[in-house]
Amino acid sequence: MPIRFLGTQTYSDTFQSMKSFTEQRLNTTLDEIWLVEHPAVYTQGLNGKPEHLLTSNIQTVQTDRGGQVTFHGKGQLIVYLLLDLKRANLGVKQLINTMENAIIVFLADFQIQAQARTDAPGVYVNNQKIASLGIKVKKSCSYHGLAINIDMDLTPFLLINPCGLAGMQMTQLKDHTKLPNQQDLQQKFLKHLTELLPTIRL
Repeated sequence: MPIRFLGTQTYSDTFQSMKSFTEQRLNTTLDEIWLVEHPAVYTQGLNGKPEHLLTSNIQTVQTDRGGQVTFHGKGQLIVYLLLDLKRANLGVKQLINTMENAIIVFLADFQIQAQARTDAPGVYVNNQKIASLGIKVKKSCSYHGLAINIDMDLTPFLLINPCGLAGMQMTQLKDHTKLPNQQDLQQKFLKHLTELLPTIRL
């Protein structure tokens, strides 16, 4: 299955590419995973409420994933999963749980204890949020995915209620461990993700 390392791409361009890929795919189309980094941008989910975006001069993009507002910027590990859920026999809840578990196991490699929450998708370390999730399903196929804070400027999160959680403090991998290089991080996470999604093969 193709794993695409896209480098730095604008959120709007990547969003349109994900939509086009999903709309045009056939029953025989291979699933794909995209790894990307976005320049600074806020994205507002379908359930997003304007009051959760406080004030900022950073661009805001209305998107079609679930959830509220979040921030993407340089220094995040962003992974988009373009999967045929029906073919993989995966439910939406199972996919969300799998993404969360992959992040938790990935963080455990760095001796970081993390948890998911039943009331708010994502992954948390000491009650601070380190990873955000959001997907869209169309024609039984998923797109969007997850973002793990690695080594970034967290200040823009102070200008929103991240994922609709007022007062939620954000954290990142750099605050808890010495970082390996980007390629090692990517491969380590992909290994855990593909082990938990047995229908996916590198």
